[in-house]
Amino acid sequence: MKTVNLRVVRWSPARRSRTVEVFMKRPAFDAQAEARAEEILADIKRRGLPAVLAAISSIEKIAMRATELRVSPREFEQAEALLSEETKARIREAHERVAAFAKQSMRPDWQMTTPHGGVLGETFTPLQRVGVYVPGGTAPLASTVIMTATLAQTAGVPEIVACTPCAKDRTIRPEILYAMQICGISEAYRVGGIQAIGLMAYGIRHVEPVLKIVGPGNAYVTAAKRQVYGTVALDLVAGPSEIAVLADDSANPDWIAADLLSQAEHGSGHERSLFITDSEALAQAVSEAIARRIPAMSRRELVMRVVQNSGILLLTVPSIEQGVSLINRFSPEHFELMVRDPDRWLSQIHTSGAVFVGPWTPESAGDFAAGPSHVLPTGGAGRMFNGLTVEDFRHRTSLVRYTEKDLEDALPVITRFADIEGLDGHRWAGTIRFGIPAEEPNESNA
Repeated sequence: MKTVNLRVVRWSPARRSRTVEVFMKRPAFDAQAEARAEEILADIKRRGLPAVLAAISSIEKIAMRATELRVSPREFEQAEALLSEETKARIREAHERVAAFAKQSMRPDWQMTTPHGGVLGETFTPLQRVGVYVPGGTAPLASTVIMTATLAQTAGVPEIVACTPCAKDRTIRPEILYAMQICGISEAYRVGGIQAIGLMAYGIRHVEPVLKIVGPGNAYVTAAKRQVYGTVALDLVAGPSEIAVLADDSANPDWIAADLLSQAEHGSGHERSLFITDSEALAQAVSEAIARRIPAMSRRELVMRVVQNSGILLLTVPSIEQGVSLINRFSPEHFELMVRDPDRWLSQIHTSGAVFVGPWTPESAGDFAAGPSHVLPTGGAGRMFNGLTVEDFRHRTSLVRYTEKDLEDALPVITRFADIEGLDGHRWAGTIRFGIPAEEPNESNA
């Protein structure tokens, strides 16, 4: 393989860099993927099951029969038998960790009393049917099952549907199937990509549509999710993986290199790994550590695609403060802070999907074990989207119970806004309860 030589780029507010600007402005959506998604989704919406099977044949190169689409109970049993006790124990442990975090973060129903004895509040109930997308391309992401379906299960969702690509022989990795079983998935289908999103959003013969679709995916999955928004609810924009590390000279360059490469190995070639430091010596040491490590990686060809696409960027900045400013501009999916006094800077980080603090918190802990979901916004979407939480699987209902005195107290507000907005029906709905006759319309509000 080619020798890896990652150049360290110097950046400052007075010395801008085109390399940095191009790296920062990675697109959240791909035009080619958008066009393909529109075509396939329209066909699925029109023809249903035959269109899904046709897409599987043309894209996944599998001649799938309708009877083969759903994973059978026997396959789940066989998957469990194939796994070692150690593997099953670790999958269960990950599930327990994520479930504990989700349960702790659930908002309780609440009420407050109005000044005149009425009640205001909120109630939370689970969505009744949700869809989970589990990528399976170059890596069987059993962890994504844990990081999505566990939250739905904890929220109390009674019907959890999962879609994931299968191998050419129609099998799905037993680790994925066992994780689905542990997380309470009620239906699983061996379908990936755009066609999986269409199946869940529109439904097909014998498969009811879901209310919400969650989970990460490639550019085609992301495009498809965006286009079915409104037909179903969505979680967020979750495309190719990203990581950013901000460090001072107290950090270990080998550890930083390992963390940067952990996201570059995902496989699409569009991943992004950003390193920022105020230490020239550390930046050079990280560059050398990356060059040493890549040839020994089992997925080195995939990592090299990221390198060749300029997906790994090493920057030096005049100060950590300016590094923080760049991190907020980049809005990384994952952000690691490795500095002597991290608490000084934490409150200034406000666009990252997840923050990993200190040298003993690698991003991979968040991917597999820590507790928060690893489904996080990418492509700069962290500026306006949050990561997936248990609340994404619950419906919030506001509660208003007024007494007569409450309504009387609020009536001047109601009537004034009704007048401002020209809505005499709104005014009447309030005043009729107190025997106030409706006002006759005049030429200005008739």
